Amino acid sequence: MKTKLLAVIFSMAAVFAAVAPAYAAGGGNLQHANVNIRDTAAAQRGARLFVNYCMSCHAASYMRYNRIAEDLGLGEDAVVENLMFADAKIGETMDIAMRPEVAEKWLGKAPPDLSLISRSRTADWLYTYLLTFYQDESGGWNNQVLANASMPHVMWQLQGIQKPFYSTDEAGHEAVDHLVLNQPGLQTPEEYEETVRDLVTFLQYLGEPAKLKRKNAGIWVLLFLAFFTMIAYLLKLEYWRDVH
Repeated sequence: MKTKLLAVIFSMAAVFAAVAPAYAAGGGNLQHANVNIRDTAAAQRGARLFVNYCMSCHAASYMRYNRIAEDLGLGEDAVVENLMFADAKIGETMDIAMRPEVAEKWLGKAPPDLSLISRSRTADWLYTYLLTFYQDESGGWNNQVLANASMPHVMWQLQGIQKPFYSTDEAGHEAVDHLVLNQPGLQTPEEYEETVRDLVTFLQYLGEPAKLKRKNAGIWVLLFLAFFTMIAYLLKLEYWRDVH
């Protein structure tokens, strides 16, 4: 009975290990984002990109402006000047003026809050998603990672316009095989990749702002435990010396 139970547990674990990455990724071949949440300069640049390109539709209502100023080393004056709209206050959350019911009426669906998007999607997924917008035959925007995405390519002027090339599988289903830059943008492909990496870095920070402090505190905790273990061992030797 125990053997069968263990076999079932290991089988379920193997299935979960195989399915979980695909589920988190949302399908497709993902590019490695290679983000570093400790890179505060990248997070600072990503914050400006988020405000300029994302906050017209997407809020980050779990984050306050003064928290960004503190965590990213910007200072409140710099945040007020570069990241805030005229009517916002430094202690407020990063909300948008567009109400959900209005957004649903205009866009068909209210854009999601992006505070925790990096917790529901991996950094690689977000990075690849922002790199793989293309203009389809209808003249509208589509995405290789998330087909028929309702979000337009808000940074197309930076990246340019990509053209899809299709392939057909054995069942006769047509899918996007690869993308080719058809109309260059203001940035080179390498510069745009760096821009997207900065934005994803900021989204990673949004998902878990305490991660920076948690990792820094973890190093000191481990050092303390190592020091305490050494003291405890020396105390044990001293305590049991006369017994042996």
